[in-house]
Amino acid sequence: MTNYVADLLAENYLKYNQPDFIPNDPVSIPHLFSKKEDIEIMGFWAAVLAWGQRKTIINKCKELITLMDGSPYDFIMNHQEADLKAFLSFKHRTFNATDTLYFIAWFQDFYQKHSSLEEAFLVGELPNESNIKNNLTAFHDLFFSLEEYPERTRKHIATPIRNSSCKRLNMFLRWMVRKDSYGVDFGIWENISSAKLICPCDVHVERVARKLGLIERPKPDWQMAVELTENLKLLDANDPVKYDFALFGLGVEGEM
Repeated sequence: MTNYVADLLAENYLKYNQPDFIPNDPVSIPHLFSKKEDIEIMGFWAAVLAWGQRKTIINKCKELITLMDGSPYDFIMNHQEADLKAFLSFKHRTFNATDTLYFIAWFQDFYQKHSSLEEAFLVGELPNESNIKNNLTAFHDLFFSLEEYPERTRKHIATPIRNSSCKRLNMFLRWMVRKDSYGVDFGIWENISSAKLICPCDVHVERVARKLGLIERPKPDWQMAVELTENLKLLDANDPVKYDFALFGLGVEGEM
């Protein structure tokens, strides 16, 4: 890696990892809340729905929040069956009411047994592993452990087993795990190391990373995400995904 690339990433990490990045990004959705469970639930949902225009993603998440009376955790834990009828018209691209109702059912089942969504991502934790591949694989299996889950919903929760880059889940984990003083990421989870996170690879990140020589694999799959992250570890082995801010920012602003 050249000094130019290292300096460019360091400079733009600081440029884009700022509070003014929040309002126009899906991360603004969990920032609407202060309760940990609300942050987790809406952070997860915002990440899963994060495809398409960012403005549309944010509006759709706000629609969900309204349907849950402004209190996602309280609604999920205490709703009545009749309350679910309002969700039958919810849709974002290929994510529809069937998927929405399963998410609500799964969240309710999980939070009846656990205090934090972090526990769902610790099921597959292997201390000696270099990244979170096993965590994501085990989470996928846990998410679809309820009886009669809708088969169609599986496409919305990625897994490395299908060689997916797991972009949305990796973004969600960045939000929950990374800790710094800039205020974009939450850093509310204590038991997953930021050193094991994998960089989210959307089209902007991939395009910029390829131009900078950080990836060589031809298509956006799990191995490409690992390849990118391993190269970012050369700059910061303990927090490689912080450079997601730089790669995404340079890409979405068209500065490359």
